[in-house]
Amino acid sequence: MANIVVTGATGAVGGGVARALAERGIDQRLVVRGDAARAPDLPGADVAVAAYDDADALAGAFDGAETLMFVSGAEHPDRLAQHRTVARVAGEAGIRRVVYTSFLGAAPDCTFTLGRDHFHTEVALREAGMALTALRDAFYQDVLPSFFGDDGVLRGPAGDGRFSPIARADVVDVAVQALLDERWADHSLALTGPELVDMADVAGRVGAVTGRDLSFVDETVEEAYESRREGWPDAAEFELDAWVTTYTAIADGSQAVVSDDVERVLGRPPTDLDTTLRQVT
Repeated sequence: MANIVVTGATGAVGGGVARALAERGIDQRLVVRGDAARAPDLPGADVAVAAYDDADALAGAFDGAETLMFVSGAEHPDRLAQHRTVARVAGEAGIRRVVYTSFLGAAPDCTFTLGRDHFHTEVALREAGMALTALRDAFYQDVLPSFFGDDGVLRGPAGDGRFSPIARADVVDVAVQALLDERWADHSLALTGPELVDMADVAGRVGAVTGRDLSFVDETVEEAYESRREGWPDAAEFELDAWVTTYTAIADGSQAVVSDDVERVLGRPPTDLDTTLRQVT
């Protein structure tokens, strides 16, 4: 019976964790939504189908396990309620330790609106009686190239604020260590890259790697909401808030953090932005 359960096994982080555990010969149970065939085919892995709002299916998926890799759910108006269901069911099922993908600076008043959900999820996991390792991830390096429009411009109200994006591969490596080493239980780990950059730096670096002429245009908050409503007319208000506050969280300095937690856990520095860009572009 698998001792470790990995949710989000079809995604970049959950799938990366699952593959790393399989490479180490560790049995695990992969949790996916909708169709078991979506799960990666890995040695020593069995598959359970469960959505985050399906308590009965989650109970079956968690049965007999002691450790949970809980990858936060996709953006959804009820995501916090779904996360609380996962926390409650995991605690009731006897899960002792949980590693959760949270957000850097998670707090009830976090500028980045989704960071508030992460804070309340952390609270729910602890209240359910589990030892929590909160992976408080900075924004991901890997997705930055997708922020540029077809015209080569990155637009958003980030000003000259700085942040320290993290490679998702580093998050995967830290998660695996946290799952396998109980000394990281009851820790909140700030997972950042090795340096602070601003959006103008990002434009220059992505441009250098891709050979494109890229630039950053600093919008006002009002312009940011207007441009995103025009580009995504069907987007819900919570989605617009999340998109815009990605930038305002950088502008207000709340993401200007460089942590040594990746190096403390892995014994090596975090991956630099240029290295990741060369790998993903």
